[in-house]
Amino acid sequence: MKTLYALYKTWGWIQLKQFETECYFKLVKMSYLTESLKIEILMMIGYGDRARTQCEVVRLFRETHPDLPSLNQGTISKIEAQYREMGHVRKVPSKRQAVVDDDTKLNLFLALEENPITPARQLARDSSLNHKTVLTILKYEKKRSYKMQAVQELLEDDPDR
Repeated sequence: MKTLYALYKTWGWIQLKQFETECYFKLVKMSYLTESLKIEILMMIGYGDRARTQCEVVRLFRETHPDLPSLNQGTISKIEAQYREMGHVRKVPSKRQAVVDDDTKLNLFLALEENPITPARQLARDSSLNHKTVLTILKYEKKRSYKMQAVQELLEDDPDR
């Protein structure tokens, strides 16, 4: 049972199929739910006085789409919550960090050592990376591109010279 629960957590849901004496589990990801199917599910849910329960929507979806794997109530609940929160059911892109290989990082650090006053935006343009990605890499490695500032020069008779 623990294995089944782990598979459920990993893949989203499990469909049980039965053939004569043996039964097996078929792992199915929820990628088959296109935007149009999600909109159809929302229309099945209805609005106001004609709102259906999630059990009724599951049953209706099974009847209208027998070729597709059946849904569970959690999926319908997530689709409805996403629509109420965002106003659409399109797939939302995740905000993952950009994956930068070691060669690109090395080239970035070499360019910075070669000319330490190069701005981060120029480093980003030269290495064809995003500006924020370059700043994140520099911050993580505790390196900085320095900005030269014109200050008052020391004179001949200054004691610090």
